Amino acid sequence: MALPTINTPTYELEVPSTGEKIKYRPFLVKEEKILLIAMESEDSTAITQAIKEICNDCTFNKLKLGDMPMFDVEYLFLNIRAKSVGEVSELTLRCPDDKETTVPVEINLTEIQVEVADDHTNKIELTDEMGVYMKYPSIDSFVDTGIVDVTPSNMLEIIAASISQIYDKKGEEVYEAKDSTKKELNDFLEQLNQKQFIEIQKFFDTMPKLKHVVTIENPKTKVKSDVILQGLGDFFG
Repeated sequence: MALPTINTPTYELEVPSTGEKIKYRPFLVKEEKILLIAMESEDSTAITQAIKEICNDCTFNKLKLGDMPMFDVEYLFLNIRAKSVGEVSELTLRCPDDKETTVPVEINLTEIQVEVADDHTNKIELTDEMGVYMKYPSIDSFVDTGIVDVTPSNMLEIIAASISQIYDKKGEEVYEAKDSTKKELNDFLEQLNQKQFIEIQKFFDTMPKLKHVVTIENPKTKVKSDVILQGLGDFFG
């Protein structure tokens, strides 16, 4: 005799970058196992791949997750995890005033939102006549390159992969990045001066990210401080 199946509840959320409403479910034991194996390996690429696989399964394979910005996938996983394991995450934070004392805090994961800086824009003017349009790094771009986060050492590679178009007002030309090779894009970036490169870096510094501010009090000094949590890893102890 076939065993009974267990009905799994479904929920709805809004994708931060598009406003699209999607349905999702909690992850099951089989999917949690995938994540645990990846975490035990301490391989960042395997963990990112596991998160993508779980999000894909829990949204009923209806999203093109590989093309979605990383912050969209992180927000989705955060909500899936909240409905699967519990909405409260227990963390231990270090007090900024003495940089030694730690305090336990509880974070309600359902209150975490994707925030974007007021001065964020995807149009970067390099000169009066030329500029670039940027696109957000997708989860596949991190998986394919093995890059976990944007750092000075990999910045050039991430920027090259995140250019959507290069426009030239003088020549009235628009160059699609997808029609260029990696070398051509790298050569274009390497000819930028420091000020122009900083303007492009600003796109990444200000782009949407999971962010939450927690006020903690140092039990020794009684000093209250705000601690900024941002990025998926900050919300799990």
